[in-house]
Amino acid sequence: MITHYFRTLKDERLKEVSDVRTGVWTHVVSPGEAEIEELINAYGLDRAIVADAQDLFEVPRFERSNSVGYFFTRYPFDDTDEDIDTAPLLIVMGESFVLTMAQRKVPFIEVLIKKGEIITTKKTNLFIQIMSGLTKSFDTELVRMRRAVHKDRVRIQNIGTKDIARMVGYEQALNEAIAAIIPTNAWLQQLTNGHHMQLFSEDVEMMEDLMIANSQLVDSSKMLLRTIQNVRGATEAILTQNLNNTIKLLTAFTIILTVPTVISSLYGMNVPLPLADNDGAFWAILVVIFALVALMVYYFSKRL
Repeated sequence: MITHYFRTLKDERLKEVSDVRTGVWTHVVSPGEAEIEELINAYGLDRAIVADAQDLFEVPRFERSNSVGYFFTRYPFDDTDEDIDTAPLLIVMGESFVLTMAQRKVPFIEVLIKKGEIITTKKTNLFIQIMSGLTKSFDTELVRMRRAVHKDRVRIQNIGTKDIARMVGYEQALNEAIAAIIPTNAWLQQLTNGHHMQLFSEDVEMMEDLMIANSQLVDSSKMLLRTIQNVRGATEAILTQNLNNTIKLLTAFTIILTVPTVISSLYGMNVPLPLADNDGAFWAILVVIFALVALMVYYFSKRL
């Protein structure tokens, strides 16, 4: 689906337009082949680079072709069918237009459109707002995971297999987030020199703030990743210790029950045995069994 948005400094709100014009922002979601061909012809895009945007596993990078900048990044997206936690987003910066392309809906862009505060004719400012929205979306996911991990850490003695599986999912999401933010921050650094995008003084400051926020996001993600690994390691140690204790207890019960079993088996044999002709043999043997069992229970209770 292709949607064109346009707003100048004089306009009160962001509006949809039907035609391509100078200063337009084109947002594309899940485009078909015909729509991609239409965009290539309308904006003179590089066909090979645009084709890369259709790959769900495309890595963040920056390319330039015919005075057009192509910025690949990734945003948080949970797709159970593809088992991914981030999805690719292509931002194209032309001389007179901005184009964003994604294979799935981009929640933070939908929020920007709904607010309607974007000035599409200010291309650099629009680009920074999109990237700031991307950073905030990662930060929101990080806060959600941090709260969940804190709850698991508090009740670490009662964590089960489902909780461990969930933490493994958090690890994957954090690794994907770090893998997306670090290269994105690298090509943002290239933009600050002004060779690939015209930056005004206020834009440079906003770009620097954006890079600082991304760097802090990477540091926070790594810290949370270490916390998850520590919690998971402690949980595995606790589960292993509980398993060992259970095995020890069952082994003790097996040994304790073996004594009456052996004595009963011996006196069940059809051969002459001590006390065989004694009327009180049954009670004597029973007393001996209880005494031996009591001694073993006392012994294992001290050792386990």
